[in-house]
Parts: sequence; C-alpha cells; structure tokens
Amino acid sequence: MSELPEALRPWAAQLSLFPEDLALSLGAHVARLAAALGPMRARNEMEGGEPQGYDGLTRRGSPERLLMSEWLMALEAPDEFVRRAAFGEQAFLRPAFRQPQGGRRTVALLDAGPDQLGAPRIAHMALLVALARRAESAGAAFAWGVLQSRPGKQPFSTVDAASLGQWLKAGSDAPPLPAQLTAWREALELGRAPEDVWLVGSARLARLPGAEGLSHVAVDEVVAPGARQLSVAVRPASRPPRQVVLELPPPPQCVRLLRDPFATAVAAPVLDSRTSLVRSIQFSADGLRLLMTYANGGVAAQALPQSPRDTAPRPKRFMAPTGERVAALGWRRTGGLLVVTWHQAAASVHVHGTLRGHSAGRVLTLPLDALPKTLHASLVAGPPLLALSMLREGREVPLVLDRERTLHQLASGERLFTPLLHGVSALFERRSGLFFVDRDRREDRADSAPRIGCLAPKEFDGWTRTLPVEGSDVAYFGHMRDFSRHTPGPPLAIRKHLDEWWVTRDSHDEQKGAWVSFGLNGRVVGLCCWPLDTPLPGLVVLGDDQRTFYWVTGDGPAKLVVKASDRVVSSGVSPALPLMAWRTEQGEVCAWSFQHRALVYRATPGGTS
Repeated sequence: MSELPEALRPWAAQLSLFPEDLALSLGAHVARLAAALGPMRARNEMEGGEPQGYDGLTRRGSPERLLMSEWLMALEAPDEFVRRAAFGEQAFLRPAFRQPQGGRRTVALLDAGPDQLGAPRIAHMALLVALARRAESAGAAFAWGVLQSRPGKQPFSTVDAASLGQWLKAGSDAPPLPAQLTAWREALELGRAPEDVWLVGSARLARLPGAEGLSHVAVDEVVAPGARQLSVAVRPASRPPRQVVLELPPPPQCVRLLRDPFATAVAAPVLDSRTSLVRSIQFSADGLRLLMTYANGGVAAQALPQSPRDTAPRPKRFMAPTGERVAALGWRRTGGLLVVTWHQAAASVHVHGTLRGHSAGRVLTLPLDALPKTLHASLVAGPPLLALSMLREGREVPLVLDRERTLHQLASGERLFTPLLHGVSALFERRSGLFFVDRDRREDRADSAPRIGCLAPKEFDGWTRTLPVEGSDVAYFGHMRDFSRHTPGPPLAIRKHLDEWWVTRDSHDEQKGAWVSFGLNGRVVGLCCWPLDTPLPGLVVLGDDQRTFYWVTGDGPAKLVVKASDRVVSSGVSPALPLMAWRTEQGEVCAWSFQHRALVYRATPGGTS
C-alpha cells in the first residue's frame, strides 16, 4: 500500500491490512471516531505505585513541592504570593509513579444482532481499529469479542485479518441477552467498576442489566431520502457524550468491506474428471449463465457464483445422442437448457428442450433442405451457435443466430419464417423482451445504418431507434438494474472505427451518449457498468499481451482490471451481471467479478462441476 496521508499515520499499522482504497475510506471514519473516543484517561497520581521522579507541573501539592519561583515571590511580593495561594494559581511539581502496565486494559463487546448487520458493521470495524490503537498508545492490553458468541471461543486480543474474518461471519438473528453480557463480565473478570469497557451496538445495550457504568457506542443508520450515513453516539462512562455522523463509502466499497475487506477470498478451482477439456465459452442471451462446449461433444450451462465465497452450483449438462452433433445451444426464456443438434445421416436438425406449448423431449425435427443456406451452412460446420427462445402467441419458439449474424426462428411442419433480424451485432434477452443491435435493411444497402430495438412478446410493444454511428459491425450491451419495457434501454457500446466507440447508459434514447477512444493495442471484449452510478460505462479491453484486461472510459487513462494466468483464447462480459469470463490456452475457464474485484469461478483443465 502506498503512503497514507499524514492525518492517518497513527493508524498505519492497522490500516495496512486493507487494500489502499478501502484503507483510505475506512481511515477517514477511524480518525473521526478516535477523536470522539478520546485518549485513555491517565491514572490519578494518588493511586500509588513506585515513585519515579516528577513528570510535570500541577496546581496542587504540598509545600515541599512548591516551585522555587513561588518561594522567590513570597520574599519579593508577599501579597501576590498570598493571592496566588488563595486562588489556586501556584505551581507545584507533579510526582510520577511507575504503574503496572499489565493491569490496564480496554475491552470492546460488539453487538452482531439483526439491527447491526450491514452498514453499521463498517462503523464497528472503524471503532475496533481506533480502540486498538488507543489501547496501544496507552500501553494497555486490548480484548474484544461478539456479545452473542460464547466467551470460550473469544475474546480476540488483536485486530487482524483472522480475527476480523471470524467477526464478519458471526452475524446473529437475535439481539444480545442479559445472560450473555453477564457471561462476558464473568469470563473477563470485569468486576463492579471496570476501567475501560465499551459496548458497541444499538441504544438498547445501555438498558441491559449489568451495563451500568460501562461506556457505550450506539450505531444507527440515518433514515432519510437519499441519505447514506451512519449516526454514531459515543457515550463514555465518565465524559460528556459526543455525536458523529459518518458518510458511507461508495456501494462497491461497502460491499467489499463487509464481504472480503482484505481481498483474500478466491474461487477454489473446480475439477471433474467426468468431462473433458472445455473447447469454447459464451454467455447465454440473458447473460446469467456461461455456455460451455467440451472436447467430447457435450455441452453445459453454468450458473456463476456472485461472490468468491459462494459455491458454484452444478451445471446443466447435455450429451448429444449417438449420430448427432450439437449445432447450437442456449438457455430457454422460461428456464432450462436449449440444444439444437444436427443428424448427418438423417440430414435433419433436432431441437431438444421442454418448450412451452410443445411436448417434452425432442420437440422439433426439421429437414436440412428446409433451412436457409446461411443457417444450413452454419449448423453443419464450426463451433455451436447461440440459441434462445421467444414467446409467440403463447408458444415458445426456438431461435438461432447463424454465422452471418442473421437471427432465424425455427418452425415445425413448414419452411422457416422470414428471418427476424439481419446483421445482428448484439443480443440481450430480458423479461421485457429481446434487445438487439442490427442493420436497417429497408433500403437493402450493404452499409445500412445500425439500429437498436426491442422485440417484445406482443408485436405492438416493440420499438426501434437508429443509432448515430456508421459502418459498425461490433456492439455490446452492458448490465444495469432490472428494468422493464417502459424504462430506458440497457447500456450499449457500438464501434465506429477500430478504437473509437459510441457509449451510452440509455440506449433507448439515441441522443444520449459519448464517444470513447483508447490508444491500447488490444481489442474490446465487452462493456462494464460498475459501479452502477458511474456517469458513463467503460469498455473492457484485452491488451496486446492477450492476458491483461483494462477498463477504458472517456475520462483519464486506462485502468488495470485483472491479468489472466495464461494467454486468453476467448472472453466476454455479461450484459446482465457485473461479471467477465475468459478461457485460456491451457483450457482454464475463469469468471471475474467487477463488484468484488476477484475470481468467483475457476474451472481447471479436465472439466467443471
């Protein structure tokens, strides 16, 4: 971590546990809370101990400790000497005593109940850092624990990655009970008048039996429109209370602080000997699953974890029947794996999947000679195409995007309908419809203008817009909060030239957007819109080393995102989630979370599970 600002130097040792951006955000809270807590009170000089000279001046004392200057005043100005004595203005030497430092201790007991989960725990974390440094500077011991936990498993004596990691997992669905506070007082031998014990939680902690005489810190979220603040009331046992209002960090930093503040959680590699090497990957049309094909001819749809700590669910698999080869695959609109296979001997195409309005199993069988030439050629050769489905008049119709970027719908018992879209450069399926970027073919021009549109279940609900770009053939949708057909379109990036892109947060309005260019020797692989409140989405670029990914916006230089373990063969960014996936030359498949800045999925050569 680079050097902290001068104001945060006292807590450098504790803040060095965190990545730099989190240390700066948390450090601002630590500084304010430390000022509200104040230093540990010095023990009164009359408490005794072994005498150890003098350490300053005081206004009270015995005559033998009166300063020589005061005695001189008694000789030269006796009236002033008497006046100073009467008003307590005389100066005495203050004796110092050697105190047994091991006898001093700071204790913090934290509430992990339901009303302290989430954002209040950020204040708890800052308080732990401030209290640990406060005790260290006073030469006192520090002990802390969770009220709802058993004292036998705690307390902790340090604030480090291990102890904070256990504390983050110690959430409880019940508020603390009087018996739990009593158990902690007995285990820590706090006695009737503990010197420096802090209860951290809601205001109800001060009302627990046994909380009398203890210091208290009440943490509450500020409930107000648009407010992202914490109200912290510091109530020392022997000092006036202080009120502090903390501004919460940006949402992505809050999530990282509460889930993985030390950036140590990583996705465990997944290996399954039942499957073979992954040959290709692509996101499904809804962006929620990663579609994978294997060297043995099988395919799978993998739902990706949302956090490095999540467990990867088992993928939905499909192995083509004997004599058939997978020609297209995807995820059905109503749920389930959709697979199109080609049977060479029978010269036919089969659709597998439980489509609404059709019988279960193999629902469609189409002769190859009934297919358009472009679709025919695409199905019988090359890696699998993208498949999806749409609801038309109550029936689920399978769709296939061929290699000429034409979207076809498959119909049973007759020749295919007229292709739905031509020159498709981006597809994104949501509940509100199928968003697309294609070519406007009304004038049948090869250089026709690109347009964005939405195919809705009801024909009259769809819409199209012409985009302010010419000659583009590459586009990417980005993720955003859930939306419906009545809200703006998803974020979009569409290429004009090799390194010049038109980027917008609202693709429904062709007047909104900005031009973004980059000087990297690489290629754009997707669009990133994280954090959600970022003014303009950023392009995700794979560098010329074929390993390093960058994030490029119209403001400032490119930012490093992540570096893959080997050369990347294929990659993509989900249009529905803040996730990116790639496959390396060695066959490793990885998924990276922009939210957590960490791998959430990693499948090593040999398969996935």
